[in-house]
Amino acid sequence: MVLKFSKMHGTANDYVYVNCFEQQVNEPEKLAVAVSDRHTGIGSDGLILICPSDKADCRMAMYNADGSEGMMCGNGIRCVAKYAYEHGIVPKDANNITVETKSGIKELELTIENGKVTYVAVDMGKAVLIPKDIPVLDDGDDFVKRVLNIGGRDYEVTCVSMGNPHAVVFTNGIDDMELEKIGPMFEHYKLFPQQINTEFVEVIDSHNLKMRVWERGSGETMSCGTGTCAVTVAAVLNGYCSMDEEITVNIRGGQLKDTYLSDGRVIMRGTATHVFDGEIEI
Repeated sequence: MVLKFSKMHGTANDYVYVNCFEQQVNEPEKLAVAVSDRHTGIGSDGLILICPSDKADCRMAMYNADGSEGMMCGNGIRCVAKYAYEHGIVPKDANNITVETKSGIKELELTIENGKVTYVAVDMGKAVLIPKDIPVLDDGDDFVKRVLNIGGRDYEVTCVSMGNPHAVVFTNGIDDMELEKIGPMFEHYKLFPQQINTEFVEVIDSHNLKMRVWERGSGETMSCGTGTCAVTVAAVLNGYCSMDEEITVNIRGGQLKDTYLSDGRVIMRGTATHVFDGEIEI
């Protein structure tokens, strides 16, 4: 069959998007692997299906490049909102929409210019800090600035869930890190039963951070929306930044602006970009 798709990205975190209001996708896990291949497929960090929902304006089903299903994607959900608005899934007067995810229903505020969505703010919900709920195999009340020996080296690690698990490491020299070697060691470390996304972060100042990310199931990516949110929370918990103040997180694909609110919620703001539409035989 011929499958219609859109290629979109949020700060260079790129996915193949399929409108499941109009098409049916069988075996999305296999399809994700096929379309994500940058040599034999379309090329992406994964596959996102935009589906009907009885709880929200639409539902996002997200699959990593290795075919594993993800709980939530901050960059991906902004593009879902853009697609839903520009393709009439939501009304043209809808500046606020809801998207169902495996991590719950997310509320999004759209910035619209000349009929196109240019910027999206996402209420990412409350950061999860209790280890067993992240999950991390630890009985404490949080997992902040814990020393772990991974690959023969000690790292200070802070773990946060933003719908999926993250390990945050504040360090220097991230541009020179061999992330292709270090990332998998964190991803499969014994304390992380569902594997983990790992962010390595340099603190520029109290309102600016720089980050590289290793995503479980995908490897290093140019950006990770839930990752910048986790980093913002971790920066506050480690005393580098302040709550209720917007933090700019510089990733390889651009910038995201996140705020850790005093009620525990995190607001993420960023762009959503359409690249091209196409068809592929599957």
